Amino acid sequence: MLKQIFESEKISFVEVSESLADDYLIMVNDYENVNRFLGRSRKVYTKQDEVEWVKKKLDDHEIVYSMIEKESGDFIGNIEYMDVDESSKELGIAITAKMQDKGLGTEAISRMIEYGFNDLGLKKIVLKTDPDNCRAIHVYVKCGFKEYDRNENDVFMEICR
Repeated sequence: MLKQIFESEKISFVEVSESLADDYLIMVNDYENVNRFLGRSRKVYTKQDEVEWVKKKLDDHEIVYSMIEKESGDFIGNIEYMDVDESSKELGIAITAKMQDKGLGTEAISRMIEYGFNDLGLKKIVLKTDPDNCRAIHVYVKCGFKEYDRNENDVFMEICR
């Protein structure tokens, strides 16, 4: 049984789980649709890699959740806050190819922003993305992020309370 932390209209945000390792593998090993935008290498990840990733995230009490579509029960992807400082966090999201282009990214990011500001007391949320990831940039802007810097490898965006 997955432990739900919070939810939105269509998404359950659950604690990362070893039981989802097979779903994580499909996502992180999909170079064309997911992995290349995460800055990961072309390494092929194993189930053991994913199980160790889950254990580390849980042991370190990281702010990372798996997203499950309420209606179908299907795995959507993972979303997390990474440390910047006490009042600012970096947002990261990965959505499996099968669940892209359904509006779930917009819903997930909007809910995670709300969670960050209202529940975690954040003042600023930042992110970086690949300049070629036009769909993601569109979603981030739609959710209120503004670009503050750019180089050939990354677009840097932020939203402040």
